[in-house]
Amino acid sequence: QVQLVESGGGLVQPGGSLRLSCAASGSIRSINVMEWHRQAPGNQRELVAALTRGGSTNYVDSVKGRFTISRDNAKNTVYLQMNSLKPEDTAVYYCHFWVVTTTGFPSAYWGQGTQVTVSS
Repeated sequence: QVQLVESGGGLVQPGGSLRLSCAASGSIRSINVMEWHRQAPGNQRELVAALTRGGSTNYVDSVKGRFTISRDNAKNTVYLQMNSLKPEDTAVYYCHFWVVTTTGFPSAYWGQGTQVTVSS
């Protein structure tokens, strides 16, 4: 079994910054892709940023130049640095990992979600 634990959400004023963290633990052989998704009320969940095992990154257009995804391989942890936050960034943010477990099977796991609210 694999668990993902998120932290770092909260309330911030427009223009402010937050850093989200997501740490994985359990029966992990390798992590192939680390992702951050978000879901605002009434909206579908969307992919915000992705980081592959090889180091390639991808961002949704609305966050390019403001958000940065990074990782600490030793800690099986992914981060999302969010700068110049806007009210439209308000959402529940979820991490999502594509892994290979110690039994050799590819699997995908979600974090529990963390609320980010951008408001004055």
